[in-house]
Amino acid sequence: MTTSTTPRAENSYAGTLALTALTPIVWGSTYAVTTEFLPPDRPLFTALMRALPAGLVLLAITRVLPRGNWIGRAAVLGLLNIGAFFPLLFLAAYRLPGGVAGVLGAVAPMFALGLATVVLAEKPNGRKVLAGLIGVFGVALVVLRANAQLDTVGVIAGLAGAASMAAGTVLTQRWGRPEGVGPLAMTGWQLTAGGLFILPLAFLIEGAPPALDHRAIGGYLYIGIIGTAAAYWLWLRGISKVPATSVAFLGLLSPVSAAVIGWIALGQALSPLQMAGLVIALGGTVLGQMAGRPKAMPTASVAAPTVPVNIAAPAAPTAPIAPIASAALIAPIASIASIAPSAPTASVALTAPIAPTAPTALTAPTASTAPTAPVALTAPVAPVAPTAPTAPIAVTERTMPVTIPEPARPALAAVR
Repeated sequence: MTTSTTPRAENSYAGTLALTALTPIVWGSTYAVTTEFLPPDRPLFTALMRALPAGLVLLAITRVLPRGNWIGRAAVLGLLNIGAFFPLLFLAAYRLPGGVAGVLGAVAPMFALGLATVVLAEKPNGRKVLAGLIGVFGVALVVLRANAQLDTVGVIAGLAGAASMAAGTVLTQRWGRPEGVGPLAMTGWQLTAGGLFILPLAFLIEGAPPALDHRAIGGYLYIGIIGTAAAYWLWLRGISKVPATSVAFLGLLSPVSAAVIGWIALGQALSPLQMAGLVIALGGTVLGQMAGRPKAMPTASVAAPTVPVNIAAPAAPTAPIAPIASAALIAPIASIASIAPSAPTASVALTAPIAPTAPTALTAPTASTAPTAPVALTAPVAPVAPTAPTAPIAVTERTMPVTIPEPARPALAAVR
């Protein structure tokens, strides 16, 4: 049994990572959309509009509802990934400078590492811990400012949001999906459950919905369809195929994406220190994926069994025999009494035992009969003792064909 990772499996793993990485990149764009298109000071309403409409649409498309114990599991996952995460994320964003909130969100991979040790029984990986620290440091260089101020409530909300998202990611992999249910239906369950949790909070805390213009409607459509429904579908799909801790490290791309989009689309300047932070954060993300790469899986290929059989190279069975002109071979044939003088061209049956030059040594039992050793043409044929004197046989220049049985090959395929 050999152990290897096929190129097809490696390409599939890399492709899944690339698609899953689109999710935090799209999440990074929500910062620009929120500040430029959506009404200000309405974080819970924004979280509600981001989750509930998209979840209801996906339920209508898939027409699959959770059953049995999956009703409770869908509610828990919806609360962790959506219902609690969204309000905590927006609370931290409003109570803290954007840079501080981004750094707290970058701690999510570290929470995922700790939870995976307990929930998934994954052994702690030093390279992943190092990757997490590098990622946090890189994000800090990108988003922190010298005049950043800390707020206790905001810091707690930021850390709780990161822990909630990490717990949802790990439990999603721990529970998997019900048989026959795809990631699109799972996305609809979680968005709907999370949106229903946010619904009463939004109305109790923020009151009636604000008036929306065409810019706000377009912004909500973008973050609902692209930034939430499609993004979470890719995210949950990736969790089902890639280790949860590796997926969590992709979250480091979100603040990096936000900084790059702000630089390109909003004209926000990036200092050399921030550019260095982008490179460091990307390095932490890549290191996290390399540390979480799956080990080579054993394949079904079986090496051919080695059977030490010493078999002399057989002569080509269809090769013609050269004309016999040697007296050394004519003399023994002339002494054979069983040959009629009137059949000079008849085939001679060599019934006498032939002395092989190299006996076949079979060290392993096979399923076939004893193999016939190849005939050595250079060995002299043992003469048969004549029973009665016979007339000499006139041998002409014609070729006397000798029928040589083809050596049977030992059945090596039966040996495993």
